[in-house]
Amino acid sequence: MSSSKLFSAGSIGPLTLRNRTIRSAAFEGMCPGGMPSESLINYHRSVAAGGIGMTTVAYVAVVNGGRTFKHQAWMEPGIVPALKKLTDAVHREGAAASIQLGHAGNMGDRKVSGERAISPSGRFTLFGLNLPKKMSESDIEEIARAHGRAVLLAREAGFDAVEIHAGHGYLISQFLSPYTNRRTDRFGGSLNNRVRFLRMAMAEVRKAAGGKIAVLVKTNLEDGFPGGMGLEEGLHVARILEQEGADALVLSGGFVSKTPFFMMRGITPHRELISYQSDIVIKLGMIAFSRIMIKDYPYKEAYFLKDALRVREAVQLPLVYVGGLVSRKKIDEVLDRGFEFVGMARALVAETDFVYKIQHDPDYVSKCLRCGPCNSCVAIMYMGECRCTFEE
Repeated sequence: MSSSKLFSAGSIGPLTLRNRTIRSAAFEGMCPGGMPSESLINYHRSVAAGGIGMTTVAYVAVVNGGRTFKHQAWMEPGIVPALKKLTDAVHREGAAASIQLGHAGNMGDRKVSGERAISPSGRFTLFGLNLPKKMSESDIEEIARAHGRAVLLAREAGFDAVEIHAGHGYLISQFLSPYTNRRTDRFGGSLNNRVRFLRMAMAEVRKAAGGKIAVLVKTNLEDGFPGGMGLEEGLHVARILEQEGADALVLSGGFVSKTPFFMMRGITPHRELISYQSDIVIKLGMIAFSRIMIKDYPYKEAYFLKDALRVREAVQLPLVYVGGLVSRKKIDEVLDRGFEFVGMARALVAETDFVYKIQHDPDYVSKCLRCGPCNSCVAIMYMGECRCTFEE
């Protein structure tokens, strides 16, 4: 079975990958003080050595104010040497390297960045108990330009691709969603207005990429709750991204501040999520209300597939399917349904050589499925380095 589509080369814009697997941009928690660590380098080197086609460094903010954690990096010149060490290590193992770029918007943490959070509408959010600043048009223009500057630094650091984060309730997603975008100017109201900031950011990204590196965009199929962006609008956004020159789309869903486990499914690790909180007010609130506020979503393999197939019908550009892939059988099924690439995260947290294992044993199933998934690795990343805690 190693001769199937999964282990054939595939192209994303100017980039060709050795196979159809991508390590998804799931936060590693390995940038203490905002600086990429040896742990981050070693983790991605290990994933590359384990057979991945491309590995993605996650959740790097385009500006300091876009950070949510002390152990999250932002794209400034001082981290380029460490990132170059990472890309060199990945390349030596035969894989490509990508970096996810975005802005947390209303989830930005003043205690981390020293700056007030920003958002489309300046509305209070329970995530971090934030009252963000409503962005002016000049703010919007500056953050769009910041996306371009971040791409230039990514090129300098040796990355083969960038992934622009336009999903999960981060800043671009906050503009796209009617739940967080209540503006009455040209950036709010109709979807054509709500997508304007995304178009501006993409113009800067494309110019900075210059056709030399691939541009992927992570976008929501839907936000996952009433009043958010639904699937029909998600399809429209996918079509717009194709028009705006994205080389591939990474299809996901959910809203961190509203439906965080819509994107991951499985067991919600309430106890672990509470334990990481240092703010006593937030901790007490989570003790009282987390089981009410954080909805559980049952896990099944390829849980986004039905909705993702709607996007496959709507656009022609390459698509990366992500969401609940833990076996060779299901991965082959997804690729056979018309997706060019598959993205995985939890399986590669549990076993960095997962791709090697499924190449040599078609019946192999990740231990990530056998743990529930328990999602403890998700909770741990808030406190420090993401790792699997499951023991068989």
